[in-house]
Amino acid sequence: MFDEEVLKSVAAQMMSGKQVNSAGKKERVERTSSQRLKTVRFEMNGREYQAIEQNPEKPSRWGKLAREGRQVVQFRDVESGKYVAAVVDGKVTLYGKRAK
Repeated sequence: MFDEEVLKSVAAQMMSGKQVNSAGKKERVERTSSQRLKTVRFEMNGREYQAIEQNPEKPSRWGKLAREGRQVVQFRDVESGKYVAAVVDGKVTLYGKRAK
């Protein structure tokens, strides 16, 4: 189960600062090596996730929103490698079975 408030908070903190405070832990916001996109790893409900700023050059609907100036953050489960959610300007979209 995902805590949508945590996802919103992590996305907002990542896009506006240099560190994210989640579950009492401070995690440093880093940049990816190739595209220089913001990224941070954090724990939620005993699992590790990675928040990644959306690449505006991608042709997807998320990339289009990023090109329009919206703040788009994708969330990936580190263990499985699957993308599980996205936050666009504070609105959470869960993927797959989690969305039901």
